[in-house]
Amino acid sequence: MTIDVKRHSGGARDFFQSAEIAFGEHFEPDDLPIFEPLFEADRALAAHDGERMVGNATIISFELTVPGGTLPTAGVSAVGVQPTHRRRGILRQMMRRQLDDVHARGEPLAALWASEGSIYQRFGYGLATLMGNIEVERSRAAFRVPHTPSGPVRFVGRDEADDLFPPLYEQMRTTRAGFFERSPAFWTALLYDPERWRRGGGPAFYVVHEADGTVDGYARYRIHDDWELSGSKSRLVVMELMAENAAAHLDLWRFLFDVDLMATVVGRFLAVDDPLLLAMAEPRRLRFTIGDALWLRIVDVEGALVGRRYHGSGRVVIELRDEFCPWNAGRWALAVREGSAAAERTEEAPELDLDVTDLAATYLGAFTVAQLLAAGRGRELSAGSAARLDGLLRTDRAPWCPAVF
Repeated sequence: MTIDVKRHSGGARDFFQSAEIAFGEHFEPDDLPIFEPLFEADRALAAHDGERMVGNATIISFELTVPGGTLPTAGVSAVGVQPTHRRRGILRQMMRRQLDDVHARGEPLAALWASEGSIYQRFGYGLATLMGNIEVERSRAAFRVPHTPSGPVRFVGRDEADDLFPPLYEQMRTTRAGFFERSPAFWTALLYDPERWRRGGGPAFYVVHEADGTVDGYARYRIHDDWELSGSKSRLVVMELMAENAAAHLDLWRFLFDVDLMATVVGRFLAVDDPLLLAMAEPRRLRFTIGDALWLRIVDVEGALVGRRYHGSGRVVIELRDEFCPWNAGRWALAVREGSAAAERTEEAPELDLDVTDLAATYLGAFTVAQLLAAGRGRELSAGSAARLDGLLRTDRAPWCPAVF
């Protein structure tokens, strides 16, 4: 069997129909006008067995926030191989072609959300952000101290949400590593709410928080109605909550915890350093769990290292291993002066030995080199070099990617 991986030459409908089969779903015609504006035909790859499309991979182009700035990033999406053609190396072929294309475009980074964490590490993706999840009984969701709201929360319709949510998100996006640029087409797809996607829940509700008449926070949630003779077992599921200050953040959570007739409140895609944990009277009742979120691929080492800011000044020489993208492999000197970096190849003795997945895990600030070494990843070849690099990479806040793309 010969599989031909090439740029997709058909329309968005054919691509999406094939991709949905890989995920065990059916593409509905109503979805096409929602997702077609996101479809970048020149970035879509298809694997063909003869005339039949059996695998897919595409990219959503955006700017990703990194410490101290933003960088062009290939947002990898809709990657899958149909069940009839699994375990035949098709994914590897698509990843090879895709990363070669990303490199040729000059994008220093690629990023994705993985259906299974083990899949993409083979291709050099490292775990770059984590996410928090909560599921708390409403009756045990008290704050540690009595809460006085800083401003009102009000419901808005979908049209008003379309107007109010994006500017607030955009204002927050450039301040936190891991956030990515959301185009108008992405917002349309994000707020798309067909019944078959609700998993038994009702339509989405939209609320905003205001202070002095200015919107400084929003939340989107749905309710899964469930009643027994003994009373409500209903769940309120928070799909996204954004607030530009701590007061609005706590006000929105207090509002959500106080919605009547709910048994539990569920939250997904939270920042791992969300202050909510410290605000609770009974933190363990949140059942705060942590999972993997954004996976990052450093496609161009020099572009990635120079493209972010650092803490202080210093220098370290890294022996970098990258089997899948060998143009990155070799010895690199990272020199930082007052937060700005230069990166160049060198013949000096290496101080650290790292895999490209290790570098990706530290790049946004999710993990330290010391943590990687403790996990049996990488080697410190010169005493103190790990601490020196960690000092340069240090960030004030954990990176956070609040949505799947």
